[in-house]
Amino acid sequence: MLVHPANSRGMANHGWLQSAHTFSFANYHNPERMHFGALRVINDDIIEAGMGFGRHPHRDMEIITVPLEGSLKHEDSEGNKGVIARGEIQVMSAGTGISHSEFSDSEVTTKLLQIWVFPKKLSVKPRYDQKLFPLEQRKNKFQLIVSPDGREDSLMINQDAFFSIAELGQGEKLEYRRKLETNGAYLFIISGSLEIDGQTFNARDGIGIESFQNITIGASKGPGEILVMEIPMLKS
Repeated sequence: MLVHPANSRGMANHGWLQSAHTFSFANYHNPERMHFGALRVINDDIIEAGMGFGRHPHRDMEIITVPLEGSLKHEDSEGNKGVIARGEIQVMSAGTGISHSEFSDSEVTTKLLQIWVFPKKLSVKPRYDQKLFPLEQRKNKFQLIVSPDGREDSLMINQDAFFSIAELGQGEKLEYRRKLETNGAYLFIISGSLEIDGQTFNARDGIGIESFQNITIGASKGPGEILVMEIPMLKS
């Protein structure tokens, strides 16, 4: 088990943007925190109302955005436009190249997780999608939001990865079962305090597990929300 406490992340304050980087990103560089398997980036962003990222390019990366508060406006070079808020998920396969902009579309700060995953195939045609996932369907159970084949009405990405979110009430316990035997998992505590295989972790802690069959997640100390990212364990 690899543990990344919340306070060990790289911190950046740009005034209009506050960001915490689980893995090396921009001015934060830690050679021991470059990626976990195919998982390259977890950015925990707070964007001031009306502010955001101007048009910028991406290539050969799977980008997943998970809004936590407020809303985010997206426009890209493929002609896609949309606004996403909590409960919605956005995926973008950058492939051969795409540029986009992202701005807070709410009167309050927008909080989100932006996650980058190395693709399975390079130079694919760029693709964008977004979808609403009802919050009640993640209460005390795993809600699959991302998969390689769109199963269970999830969004599809170009990698053998599975993202699931669960909100546990106090006293609840769940067991996450691995979907592909070659995958590992990175667990990110969105809120609350949760026990993972008997160890207690808190909000914004990250836990990497390279090999497992099942992972037990409990909420004995109060409610909590968790994002489980099951990903191929690529070598450096």
